[in-house]
Amino acid sequence: MQFVLKNIIHFMPLIFGVGFLGPLLGQIISMLNWQAPLGLAPLTLGLIIGGAWGAFAQYKGRWI
Repeated sequence: MQFVLKNIIHFMPLIFGVGFLGPLLGQIISMLNWQAPLGLAPLTLGLIIGGAWGAFAQYKGRWI
């Protein structure tokens, strides 16, 4: 159990980026009536941006 919790905490920036920031950005894109490039759905674009940001935070150890 401790091993599982350590891994969850270790990957928390990536989980936060995909699980929270992605859908949030998708909703913001939808509410502002922006068109995503390449015909992507707003949620897909939000997940790509949120996942990339979370991966950056996971790799660098900081959000900015």
